Amino acid sequence: MKKAAGFVVFRRLCGEIQYLLLKASYGSFHWSPPKGHVDPGEDDFTTALRETKEEAGYDENDLIIDKNTPITLNYQVKKEPKIVIYWLAELRNPNQEPILSEEHTELKWLGKEAAKDCAGFKDYQVMIDKFHELIVAREKPQ
Repeated sequence: MKKAAGFVVFRRLCGEIQYLLLKASYGSFHWSPPKGHVDPGEDDFTTALRETKEEAGYDENDLIIDKNTPITLNYQVKKEPKIVIYWLAELRNPNQEPILSEEHTELKWLGKEAAKDCAGFKDYQVMIDKFHELIVAREKPQ
């Protein structure tokens, strides 16, 4: 079974919550958040940090990471089961643009519905809804 980890990176810009999606330079050229395969001996969170740095240029100092509410997706890739664990991460400086690796050809910052449409996968869409609810709930005065 393949296992991967990453961050759903978002920013607040002009009063809007926007999600970062990267376009893969291989395969079906799908759009997804920064993520990658867990290396032997590496824990999931370390993988998420490493892959986000490699694929988007953001490190732990650039992000406010919610370590307490990861979401795990289970799906099939070429008839093989795959598990991907995502954590929610807010970009500290909303104007800091990503630096793409050779693994991706484009990036987009999109609002919730546009991000769901762009990614297309049902489980990703459900995850974005859940993470969005968390973000909005935290903004409400207690």
